[in-house]
Amino acid sequence: MTLHPNPPRLVTVGLAVALGAIGFVYAWPLDGLIPVLQPVADLAAGLGLTPDRELGYLAMFSSACLLVAGSLLPGI
Repeated sequence: MTLHPNPPRLVTVGLAVALGAIGFVYAWPLDGLIPVLQPVADLAAGLGLTPDRELGYLAMFSSACLLVAGSLLPGI
C-alpha cells in the first residue's frame, strides 16, 4: 500500500497560513501586531483560552497538522 498525497484545497492552505501567522505573533510576542489580533484574543477568551505563548505554539502546531491532514485525506 502506498500513499498518494493530494494537494490540499485552497481553503485548507489559507486556514493553515492564518493559524501559522497567529501562532507566530503569539509565540514570539510582536508588540506591534498583538493589538491587530484583538478579535482573535476575544474569540480565544470566549473558549476559555488565554492569548499567550502556549496558544501561539498550539496554533503553529495545528497549522502543520492541518496541512498534513489536507494532503493525506481527500476533500480536506
